[in-house]
Amino acid sequence: MKCSKVFFSVIVFSCSFFCIGDDTQIWPQGETIAISLSYDDALDSQLDTALPALNQRGLKASFYVVPTSDAFTNRLDEWRMLAAQGHELGNHTLHHACSRSKPDRDWVSPMNALDSKTVHDMVKEVKVANTLLMALDGQKQRTFTPPCFDQLANDGNYVDAVKDLFLGVKSTDAASFAALIAPSEINAEDIIRFIEQQPANVKLINVLFHGVGGDYLSVTKAEHAKLLDYLVANKGRYWVDTYRNIMLRKAEQLTK
Repeated sequence: MKCSKVFFSVIVFSCSFFCIGDDTQIWPQGETIAISLSYDDALDSQLDTALPALNQRGLKASFYVVPTSDAFTNRLDEWRMLAAQGHELGNHTLHHACSRSKPDRDWVSPMNALDSKTVHDMVKEVKVANTLLMALDGQKQRTFTPPCFDQLANDGNYVDAVKDLFLGVKSTDAASFAALIAPSEINAEDIIRFIEQQPANVKLINVLFHGVGGDYLSVTKAEHAKLLDYLVANKGRYWVDTYRNIMLRKAEQLTK
């Protein structure tokens, strides 16, 4: 399921349903910005490198896993332990279907091309993945990231059909305050610069990794560690947590 190269992939949403003023305290300890660290595709390097680095620093993250991948099925106990440690197992569909019609998508199997699947097919995949993950971690609430950020099956937008199953959908949640970067082969300074240069209205930054020190679309172990150290050193400014916890906090604010 190797994806085409992702670099500074940035998403900032227009205001539609959760607009806040600069003087509004929305995060638990009054932090200025929430940071959601996430790791897509259930890769070995995430268990071997990213997870120990997070745990060493007391940081929580979301791991958007593919339950049919070898790195997931071969290491079930480790993924179960990851969830028990307070990290989120997020839904990333059952088979990681992406569009094959886009440029540089020869790696997408014709059998798993989103273009050839129906919305009904994808809803079934997402629901089965949710069931498998609940059996592993006991959680009934989680978040979702569509593989490759693709949404269109051959008969419509499947993300629209599944979004109500989740607390949030990373990359598509309509929020004026959110931005996303998917780093690959860049250093920590680039990611930090992206974080620090966001406008005042941005209150949530999603940093979406794939490989860490290995696999694909990767950042090095050292650069990943530098970013985590920066976040720890700026705890009063940044609230780092799972996307599930951040979305739960956002929902609480909407009811006030």
